[in-house]
Amino acid sequence: MSQNQPNHPTQASEDTTVSRTDLRMTVYAALFTALIIIGGYVSIPIPVGPVPIVLADFFVMAAGLFLGVKWGLTSVALYLCLGALGLPVFSSGTSGLAILFGPTGGYLIGYLLVVAAVGLITGKGQPSTARILLALVAGNILLYAAGVPWLKAVMNLSWVGALVAGLTPFIPGIIIKIAVVSALGRLLLPRFKQTLASASLQ
Repeated sequence: MSQNQPNHPTQASEDTTVSRTDLRMTVYAALFTALIIIGGYVSIPIPVGPVPIVLADFFVMAAGLFLGVKWGLTSVALYLCLGALGLPVFSSGTSGLAILFGPTGGYLIGYLLVVAAVGLITGKGQPSTARILLALVAGNILLYAAGVPWLKAVMNLSWVGALVAGLTPFIPGIIIKIAVVSALGRLLLPRFKQTLASASLQ
């Protein structure tokens, strides 16, 4: 009994630190969920198809970069659950399973792939500009690899039609979003990680 007693304060301190860190990350995950929702409301319809230009994917990429795999997935999963339950969080304030399984559903599910890819690639060590760019490009490849075939199947389009409606109009925006998220990551990510590390030591 006496040999185990000195470990108790240390264990309690570790548990408190983990609990404090989890609470902080829960708050950040909820914040990014809110940002993804706001990004969905910034929606520009395009005439060639049902998939609008939105900013939601911008914040999904940022969630993967800043929160990592676990908490990034938590943030996006919360967003999808809220929409599936009927809250107007999808693009232009839409919601429901009809949207989740409709023409744009592949992109919504693809958000999980984006945040996972970005979090995995940038999650270890101090991410360089090259690694951040690789992560963001990989995430977007997975996003459209999920979204375009889904759009093709639901809308009964040809591959050319699906690419025209679901990929080509978004390429300039993809490049801009990747560049901005990458710049924000290089500027803010080291400070963000340092803040988390400092908070865990308190």
